[in-house]
Amino acid sequence: METVIIIPARYASTRYPGKPLATLKGANGVARSLLERSVIAGRRAVEEAGGRTGLYVATDDARIAAEARRIGAEVIMTSVTARNGTERVAEALQNAGLSPEIVINLQGDAPLTPPHFVTALIAHMRKNPGAGIATPILRCDAEAVQNFIADRAAGRVGATTVVANQLGQALYFSKEVIPFTNGQGVVAGEVPVFHHVGLYAYRPAALAAYGSWQPGPLESLEGLEQLRFLENGHPVDVVEVTAPGAKFWELNNPSDVALIEGYLARMGED
Repeated sequence: METVIIIPARYASTRYPGKPLATLKGANGVARSLLERSVIAGRRAVEEAGGRTGLYVATDDARIAAEARRIGAEVIMTSVTARNGTERVAEALQNAGLSPEIVINLQGDAPLTPPHFVTALIAHMRKNPGAGIATPILRCDAEAVQNFIADRAAGRVGATTVVANQLGQALYFSKEVIPFTNGQGVVAGEVPVFHHVGLYAYRPAALAAYGSWQPGPLESLEGLEQLRFLENGHPVDVVEVTAPGAKFWELNNPSDVALIEGYLARMGED
């Protein structure tokens, strides 16, 4: 296959155990598991990407595998030793004997991911054959940045922000709201905060290199897997995306369920 989309899903989340099996009600009131909604997002991306694109769920848990099979998704079983989604995707690629040109890591906690986020990454990787990894960034609106600030004020570890250089490469990712805005959502008429969308495109060689490195102090402090690339001097391309008429948020904490259900209702997503 030219491109594979892999959804890494684990049961043993520190902040939200069993998260992939948590249910979210859509606009019609029907509850679907987070995993099912993530697979739906993945299928939409496959349809939009076209060509030879495959979709898999990678997990080490029989309960998640059973749910994936119930909704008709292909499953790749991985070990319990994978420390994050990137390691799990790398292992899944090897276990399944897949050799695509581009590997997409579609996080299993981001059911609101629009398909054009995925195709934007694929287009970037095709246009830039030297890019080893790319990830989308989304300029926050005032509502989103206030959600970020509210999470931090309540002591919740929530979504991730990112700052980039003028070459379109990430300088840093953080669970704090960066750059510093002194608690303001809008500065000089603009929201200067970018939401890092938990979605990645890799070359297989970049995944192999990642597996050879140990987690560094910044990755360990922030709990952000992508920092391992930066700590080892590997550039991470950022691709700015937009989501007009849509909302984006990940399910990081139980308190995010109501927020995401509200967004599903507003967007008419069943």
